[in-house]
Amino acid sequence: MDAKAPHALTAGEDLHYLSLTAVSELIRTGVVSPVEVTRALLDRIGGIDGQLKSYTTVTAEHALASARKAESELGQGIWRGPLHGVPVAVKDLCDTTFAPTSAGTFIHRDHMAASNATVVDRLESAGAVILGKLSMTEGAWAGHHPRMKTPVSPWADDVWTGASSSGSGVATAAGLCYGSLGSDTGGSIRLPSTACGLTGVKPSWGRVSRAGVWALADSLDHVGPMTRTVADAAAMLGAIAGHDARDTTTLNAPVPNYLAALGGSVAGLRVGIDENYIFTTASEEVAAMMWEAIAAFEALGARIVPVTFPSMDEMGAHWTTICAAECAAAHGETYPTRKDEYGPVLTALLEIGHGASAKQLAEAMQYRLKINGAVAKTMLGCDLLLVPAIPYRAPEASMFARSMTAEEFDGLTRFTAVFDMTGQPTLSLSGGADARGVPMGFQLVGNGLDEALLFTAGHAYQSVTSWHARHPELS
Repeated sequence: MDAKAPHALTAGEDLHYLSLTAVSELIRTGVVSPVEVTRALLDRIGGIDGQLKSYTTVTAEHALASARKAESELGQGIWRGPLHGVPVAVKDLCDTTFAPTSAGTFIHRDHMAASNATVVDRLESAGAVILGKLSMTEGAWAGHHPRMKTPVSPWADDVWTGASSSGSGVATAAGLCYGSLGSDTGGSIRLPSTACGLTGVKPSWGRVSRAGVWALADSLDHVGPMTRTVADAAAMLGAIAGHDARDTTTLNAPVPNYLAALGGSVAGLRVGIDENYIFTTASEEVAAMMWEAIAAFEALGARIVPVTFPSMDEMGAHWTTICAAECAAAHGETYPTRKDEYGPVLTALLEIGHGASAKQLAEAMQYRLKINGAVAKTMLGCDLLLVPAIPYRAPEASMFARSMTAEEFDGLTRFTAVFDMTGQPTLSLSGGADARGVPMGFQLVGNGLDEALLFTAGHAYQSVTSWHARHPELS
């Protein structure tokens, strides 16, 4: 795809539902101005976000100042790239100097950071207009704090929005920003992207800086974009990826031109499928979606190859041990000394972390090394893996007002948590809708730093399907 292909607004077309790259081209060519687009989205947020609750803070003055700056620069012939003048938003665990950062907690609801997270600085350096901070679960775990906002799905009021980047999923799907940042520790970019019908990228671990991003579990946390199209995700990742001296875990590797990868062919690409791993637990609706996705890639010329994925029987328990222990370390200054200010769902995880023994942690770390090796062996037989995101339709929202059982958690994260353990990049794509009309989706999984290949394959899929173009019917 030519990311700079002209796009003219047609009669009845909604500005807020354009793709990021489409509105970027309208801005670059002067069809619309950054200020005009920013005001339109701020008006839309004011009109419908009282119901959806996707924003915890709207930074209207800051956004308009950024839009005016972008408009001035564009008027001088300065173009910073595809994010220049485009309104986006960030999950409320990214530090900002212009708005509080709560990380979904009640304790830190008024916290003002001394500096921006690196990803925020990089978005602004690329000319993006940041509309505000997006609601999230408490501490980026599974449930929202009872005294903080719980976003509502734009597709159906009683349907789960995904955790923990719930506000990012809702705002992007509802046309309240053109793209957003989420974070992913066990699936929190991929799960809301799936539930809300988006394209989501969990980059390779270390591809994107976590400096100034509040931790759930440092060795599992990833930061990445949530958008409507693969091209949009490529544009956002290109702006935020790369080595950062503030985060010594970032990879010192060049950042490709991800947008340039979009026109590539997938003919001959080996797409790995483990039917036992996928279909043993997949519902009929998800299984049907997966077969349709397989057929689409075959029609594009990809080779579907059988692979054997390692057993996930022990994954949930060991992932939980690592996550809980690292979460306990992250909250060491406030838990348990201020335990009464925490919500019940995050409290349950922290108690697991405080109760974990050295033996349990050693076993979990040894398991991680072994499963990483086993998954790497699986990847030798293919270029990409194709797996679901969730094994069943998006569940009811009420399921997440309490702590999940181990069985519920294992089922929900069967296809996601392992790739946080391995640190491999994944691309979430909308691939269907259930009987309620609520989106369903799947993941493409690559080897480390293979994001460009994921974008090539994902864009090819979106070029022959239209699930990503569906929008919720909102006023």
